[in-house]
Amino acid sequence: MTHQSAHMGLVGLAVMGQNLVLNLADHGYTVSVYNRTTSKVDDFLAGPAQGTTVIGTHSLNDLVASLERPRKVLLMVKAGTAVDGIIETLLELLEPGDIVIDGGNSNFADTIRRTAEVEAAGLLYVGMGVSGGEEGARTGPSLMPGGSADAWPLLKDMLQSIAAKTEDGTPTADWVGADGAGHYVKMVHNGIEYGDMQVLAEAYDLLRRGIGLDYSTLGDVFEEWNTGVLDSFLVEITADIMRTADDDGTPLLELILDTAGQKGTGKWTAISALDLGMPMTLVAEAVFARIVSAFKDQRTGASAVLPGPGSPTPAVSSFISDVGAAVYASKIVSYAQGFLLLRAAADEYGWDLDYGRIAGLWREGCIIRARFLDDITQAFASEPELPSLLEAPFFTEAISSAQGAWRRVVMQAIEWGIPAPAYSSALAFYDSYRTERLPANLLQAQRDYFGAHTYERVDRPRGEHFHTNWTGTGGDVTAGSYDA
Repeated sequence: MTHQSAHMGLVGLAVMGQNLVLNLADHGYTVSVYNRTTSKVDDFLAGPAQGTTVIGTHSLNDLVASLERPRKVLLMVKAGTAVDGIIETLLELLEPGDIVIDGGNSNFADTIRRTAEVEAAGLLYVGMGVSGGEEGARTGPSLMPGGSADAWPLLKDMLQSIAAKTEDGTPTADWVGADGAGHYVKMVHNGIEYGDMQVLAEAYDLLRRGIGLDYSTLGDVFEEWNTGVLDSFLVEITADIMRTADDDGTPLLELILDTAGQKGTGKWTAISALDLGMPMTLVAEAVFARIVSAFKDQRTGASAVLPGPGSPTPAVSSFISDVGAAVYASKIVSYAQGFLLLRAAADEYGWDLDYGRIAGLWREGCIIRARFLDDITQAFASEPELPSLLEAPFFTEAISSAQGAWRRVVMQAIEWGIPAPAYSSALAFYDSYRTERLPANLLQAQRDYFGAHTYERVDRPRGEHFHTNWTGTGGDVTAGSYDA
């Protein structure tokens, strides 16, 4: 090989790493690769990378030596201590101005810390969210880089060339913001993905158990939905899943155990929402739904002893339409909550986030790509300081049109005893958000009664706090309070 000939170095040859390398090679970039299990390097060169310009190396020293300057090293390894270990070694091998890029699903807090550490050594650090799965990595992912801003001009052409493109040719790769912003945006993307999957799972449950649709018909329903406002990657693949049969003709879904796994990004989203005082209720319910699904043995036992209601059957065609509306309305709420969280995180961590541009990054190449992300992009383009997507005229009208059906579906689910936590939590948030006066005044009175936590008054300016000696023995001493 030619010394210092590669445009990029990649560490980690699992399927995502391999596919990104092949994608880069397709676009004219020479990539050097390294994997801790070096036989994977040899197998990759003899297999998928055969006949390409990919360079194999058997050590990080050799990888670094093969790179043109400023060196660019992309890590596609498991999040956590493995990333720290590789960074520690690279800091001894790289020079000021070189770039380390973490393309894994790292926690944004780790990325904030790593950016500071790498920059202190004179290097540049990028935490990059990568979405689209194996296919996206190979043919065009959505890329969400953040970190050291000076790195972006050196990476822009390369990353935008391999990213997916929207219909107007815009690449779904753009700079997100400082330190952990890229990984935070990817985390919220994944949280929204949990929610999108849950609203479709609830649709499946209501249409299958509720009105007894067969799998062929369910495939037709999801295919039809995919031609309208619900047009999206997840609806498209759900239609395919409904129509897939096992070798003996049994619908494959009937044979798949109903316990869902998770890798943690949905949980991280819910935890961050709690930390920042933001109501990501639908995503939280989606995470909890997966956790409840894992209680398989307990649920099997409970199903034999815990009674439920009867199941009156509504008109099939109207109920299918109602469920589609419930999916749409719940998705709108979930995305509205997601952008509320992004705005809170920007304030907390000092990031200058462009919410319309973020929605644009999700329009193609990623798991949550969907038609209505165009509408979100336009909403923020029209009003960059939009307080909530629910208040954008397009979405206000959409929710107004859907809410009657949405409410009917939630009521029907309750009547049948079929859980619909995503629909019901989204509806509860919507009703709370549009309510001028909530019963939180009672909560504050209770907190002041038993804990002297004080309250504000409607007839006095915000920021003034009052305490009532409710029992006559409480006195005037008050306690502090955490305000979300």
